[in-house]
Amino acid sequence: MADLKVHGFWFSPYTWGVIWTLKLKGMPYEYIEEDNSNKSPQLLKYNPVHKKVPVLVHAGKPICESMIIVEYIDELWSQNSLVPADPYEKAVARFWVRYVEDMISAAAAQVFSNANGSEEQQRVINDIWQGLRVIEDQCFGNHKKYFGGDTLNTLDIAFGSFVKILVGLGDVFEVKMLPAESFPRLHTWFNNFMDVPIIRDNSPDHGKLVSTLKYFMEKALGSSSS
Repeated sequence: MADLKVHGFWFSPYTWGVIWTLKLKGMPYEYIEEDNSNKSPQLLKYNPVHKKVPVLVHAGKPICESMIIVEYIDELWSQNSLVPADPYEKAVARFWVRYVEDMISAAAAQVFSNANGSEEQQRVINDIWQGLRVIEDQCFGNHKKYFGGDTLNTLDIAFGSFVKILVGLGDVFEVKMLPAESFPRLHTWFNNFMDVPIIRDNSPDHGKLVSTLKYFMEKALGSSSS
């Protein structure tokens, strides 16, 4: 049995990506839930640079950063491969993973600092839609079921966790963040993605996710106005 431990936080989409990957690989692991406001000495030891989850500990050795962890797992355990074998396809997937990660950073910064009032919220939503439009137009020209075609790949993992947050955020804002009429291919892709049993059964409860998003947003906006 592989000696695998995951330090994570249930609300972290980066943690979900690592868990989905291990589950897709069929690899047993021990999960350690971290308190984001009171991080464990083990987490600080394993990730002294960023002090963030997720951290994968394999045979006592820590690996940090979610997509680095995903690629590490995929390289060690080749079943249900997520990283494209073709060098060009691998490079393309890495490009879009980086694009998605940049979208996440930009959206988080806007949501938790500028979404105070209807006009500001709409600007945030429009910026997110602009980023989604690029992915809709550039990544789904061949009517693919997933980004990897008929099978999941690293971009599905990275983008799926982001969209899961977006859908919750839509409930907070009382707007559809991925409307079928505007993003028909992405809308279908997300339904396909969430229909994968391992993804569906290892995703956070939607109601709990929405409540936590509301809490963090109110906390952030309260701090900025004080």
